[in-house]
Amino acid sequence: MKRIAVLTSGGDCSGMNAAVRAVVRAGLASEVEVIGIQKGFQGLIDRLYEIMSTKSVSNILQRGGTFLQSARCAEMKTEAGLQLASENLKGMGVEGLIVIGGDGSLIGGYAIHRKGIPVIGIPASIDNDIPFTDMSLGVDTALNNIVSAVDNLKDTASSHDRAFVVETMGRNCGYLAVVATIAAGAEYSLIPEEPYDLEKICADLRRRYREGRSNSIIMVAEGAGKAQDIADQIKDRIGFETRVIVLGHYQRGGSPTVFDRLLAARFGQAAVENLLKGNYGKMVGLQASNIILTGLEKVVSSDHREIDPMLALLAKQLSI
Repeated sequence: MKRIAVLTSGGDCSGMNAAVRAVVRAGLASEVEVIGIQKGFQGLIDRLYEIMSTKSVSNILQRGGTFLQSARCAEMKTEAGLQLASENLKGMGVEGLIVIGGDGSLIGGYAIHRKGIPVIGIPASIDNDIPFTDMSLGVDTALNNIVSAVDNLKDTASSHDRAFVVETMGRNCGYLAVVATIAAGAEYSLIPEEPYDLEKICADLRRRYREGRSNSIIMVAEGAGKAQDIADQIKDRIGFETRVIVLGHYQRGGSPTVFDRLLAARFGQAAVENLLKGNYGKMVGLQASNIILTGLEKVVSSDHREIDPMLALLAKQLSI
């Protein structure tokens, strides 16, 4: 291969820039030209791209988000859009494509691969819901953002006898809420994978109040319910005031942690190496500290990654 392309798609997350940097520099080190596709898959439709150099990716390692930008692209869900994207890639002289993004992005990448363009996927999703990888890009940074916010909330919760219901991202996966519960010492984590009993939670909070523990943090993954709805159901039933915090997109931004920077570097280098070796139609992933490859067809046809039940158990045991 003499020319490859890289794009970032779907929701942004910290570590995407670091991954693009690794792809560009690993490609150039192998004497392969790398072009950056702007605005995700929409850039394939509109032929928005730039030829990358080492300077193009200088001073981006520490930046959150994606300097290549991302955008929704309804055309990629149509046969005509897929055909146009594939033809445009060929017209640009691209012989291989690296897609950095979540489950929808990997589905798009696999669809392009089936059109004859060699593709490697890099998992990037703060929900940590992509199967066949222990961690996706952006997860560790998002967790650090959440824990920092909860640490601050605990200060005011203890000062004013309040319960804070904190909503994290996690449409289908409660990983963020569970791990943040453990790391920040929250009292409860409500996640889509497990049923919960608000009546029991209220009874526990009333018991804690009688014991002198007059504040608490309840973590809610967005897929398990809305924080405001939960707060409305428990207010006036627990003995102390209730407040709501929806962290929203705050979780996704900020300078990536060392873990995410290193993971991005490893994913980016492995993606280029395997693309050039002909090991394409795969997603790079992390398992037991090792970089592994899984077929994109297997990835996109599998259910979302299941949360480790031991994490959920640990969160419950430590909140007593």
